[in-house]
Parts: sequence; C-alpha cells; structure tokens
Amino acid sequence: MSATDDPAAEHTADPHPTPEDAVTVVDLSFGPLYASALRTAAVHRIADHLTRGPLAVDELARRAGVRADPLRRVLRLLASRGVFREAEPGVYTLTATAALLQDAPGSLRDMVLFGTSDLMVRTCARLDEAVRTGRPAFDEVHGAPFFDYLAAHPDTQTLFDNGMASLSGPLDDVIAATYPFPDSGTVVDVGGGQGGLLAAVLRRHPGLTGVLFDQERTVAGHRLDGADLAGRWRVESGDFFTAVPAGGDRYFLKHILHDWDDEECLRILRAVRAVVPPRGRLVVVDTVMPEGDAPDLSKTLDVAMMAVLKGRERTRDEFASLFARGGFRLTRVLDTPGFPALVEAEPG
Repeated sequence: MSATDDPAAEHTADPHPTPEDAVTVVDLSFGPLYASALRTAAVHRIADHLTRGPLAVDELARRAGVRADPLRRVLRLLASRGVFREAEPGVYTLTATAALLQDAPGSLRDMVLFGTSDLMVRTCARLDEAVRTGRPAFDEVHGAPFFDYLAAHPDTQTLFDNGMASLSGPLDDVIAATYPFPDSGTVVDVGGGQGGLLAAVLRRHPGLTGVLFDQERTVAGHRLDGADLAGRWRVESGDFFTAVPAGGDRYFLKHILHDWDDEECLRILRAVRAVVPPRGRLVVVDTVMPEGDAPDLSKTLDVAMMAVLKGRERTRDEFASLFARGGFRLTRVLDTPGFPALVEAEPG
C-alpha cells in the first residue's frame, strides 16, 4: 500500500501552508487590535453619536472630540467585522452589532469596557504561563485570585458587576421564556446577583414565588422592589459552597459553575442536593460546548476561564459526569436564542 492509499497519511504528512494560511496566522496574531478598536468605539461613544443616522467622519470626530483620520481608520477596521458600516465613502452608520455599544439599556458597552480593560488585557497576555503551570494567569499578574482582587478594588468590582449585568440582562427574559416552569412553586436563584433573572421569571410566571440567594453585599442592591412583584419574593444571603435555602422547587445556577473547577462545583452541587426535593429540579445556565472544530463562543469563554479563574466551559457529557458525582442525573439540555443553554438535572 502506498502512502497515498493510506487513510492515515493525510493526518501524518506535513501540511503545505498557502499564502492564505499565512494571512490567517498574521490576522490572528493581531487579534488584540480588534478588541482595542471595539474599546475605542465604546470609550468615545461612537455608537451614541450615530443614533440619529449616518454621519461623515469629520462630523462624527468633532462630536466625539477625537481626530478624524485615526477614527476613520478604526471604523474601517470595525466595519470589516460588521461593527458599523460605511454607507458611502467617509460616512458611517450603525449596524445591529454596533448598536450594542450604545450607552443605553440592553447594550453590551459595560461588558466591552471590562473585557478590554487593562486588567483583562494583561491577564490574557500571560495565557502561555497558565498553560505551562495549569494555574490562572490572573493570580500571577495581579497578585491575588480574581474574586479576592475584586473585593479589594471596589471600582473594578463595580465595572465587573456592570459588565456582567449588561451581558446577562438581555438573556433573563429569554431564559424565563424558554424553560417550562410549573404553574406554581418556588424558584431559588443561587448566586443570583441582584435578581435580574428571578424578576424576569416572576413577571412571566405569576403563579411562582422566588428566593434570591447570594453574598450579603450583592443582594443588598437587589432589583426586586417592583410593585408587580410585591409579596412574591424574599432575599437570603450566605455562602453557596456550604448551604443554600431550602424549600425550593427549581434551583437555578446561572453562570456559576463555569467559574469553578470540578471539585468546587461539587461543593455547590452537594449544597443544592441537600435541600432539593425528590421532584425538584436543578437548572444550570451555562454554555454547553460542542464537540469538533467549528467556531463557538463557548470555546472562547473556556480559554478566558482558564486565564482568569479555575473554571471552564463544559460539554454535555462533562455536565452529566459532574452531576452524577454531585448526586444528580442530567435530564435534558434546552438551547436558547442566546449563547447559554439550560442544563436540567433531577436528584439521582
């Protein structure tokens, strides 16, 4: 049998890079510039200046208080990725993607400002060290684990909280609409922050009551005071690694498990398992990473977790295995129009 007849040959032979391959590598190596360009647009509120229609770069620069030629070059780069559009030579307009940079409800501007901050840029630049040591790069770069660092730097904590709220807020209604909640019962949002998800669930499902559970300083700023929710919720504070409120029918963990390694996740899962009733359910809101080489946001987030925390994104099989160790059985995965999925489990 010749090498060309061997099915394994294509996997063992040296590939032959083309000029297009070289362009791909060069483009990837300058990837941080795309993030910096996005940050530039967010910092100078370029999307806000375009809300009433297209503007010539000179006028756009005047309103933003920046120089026209550098702005034109940054917008040209962003437009090549669908962020803004050159409606005619030298005139730019919003796209649906660029609209997410507006300083307005439902935008992702705060998330962009956090994700492209010096704090994150310096961390991601040491990804090679995280791969070498198996420890988060953040700890080495900034001298403390991520959440400890935030606790010691209130301004950064606020930026992070605002960024996560901007990312999570638009998803809350989607989650509330996607999951088949029962007509009655109690939803416990474990690590639920300021209660955005719980509020969306209670508004869409008037027969439910809810419990918001998180650290005391976090739940102190809850957003559950609306008259339409009166009498249907309570707030409890504590440490989800040790215990969570009893009396729930559905326990939600939204963007919690991906922050932690398996052993820490098991502490959380076992705390929930200790109080969930036999017919209760656990619902984890996280990305479910697909197999194969196709691009997927979960793969980006997975490496971000590796750089910043001990966490990771997980595949369906990895969730099933983790649940089994924590006393649960995976029942189903519900996709949403957004990037996370709803991974449901029952006591097992």
